[in-house]
Amino acid sequence: MITALLLIHGLVAAAPGSFFARFRAVNVASYTNAIIIMFVIETFIGGVLLYPSYRVSSRVVMEQLRLAAPVGIFDLKEHFSTVALGLLPAYWYYWRQPLSAERANIRKFLTTIIAFTVWWNFLVGHFTNNIRGLWS
Repeated sequence: MITALLLIHGLVAAAPGSFFARFRAVNVASYTNAIIIMFVIETFIGGVLLYPSYRVSSRVVMEQLRLAAPVGIFDLKEHFSTVALGLLPAYWYYWRQPLSAERANIRKFLTTIIAFTVWWNFLVGHFTNNIRGLWS
């Protein structure tokens, strides 16, 4: 809990009013390919490198300790990642130039789902790692 509060505190402290105004002037569509590439790299390469360790050591310990909630939220992490990965072609399609005003809601929806998935993965990964550290 304290880790989550520290993360939120740090994000809020670094976000004064002018912080958001500076990013409005950026051509958002120019970051589409970079976002897709980074998501794929993080999902696949990070998963290939880290998942076997989780599956063999952390998950087994959590199941033996009957910690169903952490195991369940990590399973949700996997499912959310799969959904977001499947949405990347649509994300690319709707963010390509020129941007149409009538598709703005679709872009917001896709961006929100992918951003939520990235944050969920980040927080659940750290949460699971912290649990492993408690019983190691």
